Amino acid sequence: MQVRTTRLQEEEAKIVYQETAGLAIITIHRPQLKNALTANMWDQLAKIAKQSLDNPKNKVLILRGSGENFTAGSDIKEFNRMSIEEAEEAFVRMENTISTIENLPLPTIAVINGPAMGAGLELALACDLRIGSEKARLGIPVGKLGITLNNKFAKRLVDLVGPSTTKDFVFTGRTFKAEEAYKAGMLNYLVPEKDLTRFSIRLGKLVASMSPASLLAVKNSVKECIDSTPALWKGSTPFVDPNDFPEGVRAFVEKRTPQFTRKK
Repeated sequence: MQVRTTRLQEEEAKIVYQETAGLAIITIHRPQLKNALTANMWDQLAKIAKQSLDNPKNKVLILRGSGENFTAGSDIKEFNRMSIEEAEEAFVRMENTISTIENLPLPTIAVINGPAMGAGLELALACDLRIGSEKARLGIPVGKLGITLNNKFAKRLVDLVGPSTTKDFVFTGRTFKAEEAYKAGMLNYLVPEKDLTRFSIRLGKLVASMSPASLLAVKNSVKECIDSTPALWKGSTPFVDPNDFPEGVRAFVEKRTPQFTRKK
């Protein structure tokens, strides 16, 4: 087994890359902040995902978080130190990474053993398959932060759960527990936590045993079937509201309820 670790800060934040038996395994590790990703970590994740293609023996990519989290998404406290322009650029980099995972010419499997929230949920949805334990929690509480979902973000949810449930997610900020997420089709498999690693490796090896040509063909064909809107996000729709986003982020950091004002 090959193991590479990319350390990103002095704190315990790293992305671990492993290769074994035709599987490339990426683990997000930042346990003290629920595996939340900084802007730099998003860039590193995209780089490592692309590097998985360098080894022709890799047939499947498995993406997971360490411990009892997938990822809480982007680091909100980092946003509190950014200007609106810097935050917007950070979201563009984040979306580029999620799209990189989504468009890899390999089957991708997300392993979710805890919260997958916000951009973390989008990252999980960008994978072809999702395995969750009973500790999986899925949500996208952007309404609490003044983050504006563009059509590409929204489409990943709509494709799985439909337009009404997508709006319900944002309108209420609620979280799906594992069983509810499984019934809604957001999780392909629901397995006990104690079996999660073994099951994900077994599933990865099963997928890796299939014809690479067949797997890539169905991945591309399915994408063509569901991409009925050709002009999804091209950078014109902002990710953050210039008024609500700073208030939402400050409220998060200060651990209080945000005071938003209605748009005229």
